[in-house]
Amino acid sequence: MEILIARIYDATPPEALRVLVDRLWPRGVRKDGRPWDVWRKEVSPSNDLRIWYHAHPEGIEEFRRLYLAELATQDGRAGLEDLVRLGRERPLALVTARREVAKSHVPVLRDALLALSDS
Repeated sequence: MEILIARIYDATPPEALRVLVDRLWPRGVRKDGRPWDVWRKEVSPSNDLRIWYHAHPEGIEEFRRLYLAELATQDGRAGLEDLVRLGRERPLALVTARREVAKSHVPVLRDALLALSDS
């Protein structure tokens, strides 16, 4: 399974399915001109966790633990399984509006998807 990570403003290979994985609609993006194929906000961190991490950016390990726990819930697991199914059909590009993608939830999500696809 091939999973890329990009900002919504970045180009990705045309064969990749672009999946927005943010909970909030990105600023400055028109609803009729969205630069992604599907939006899966159910696999993004909850509002409470997102707000906590924004206030505690040094707490990446705690954030990772809490976010993985959210992904382990029934809704989180269903969202992950859906993305794994889509990822078996074509490469996935997980896209986000976050500036610092490496410090966002997206690498954690990619790791969870890869672990699920290997099992």
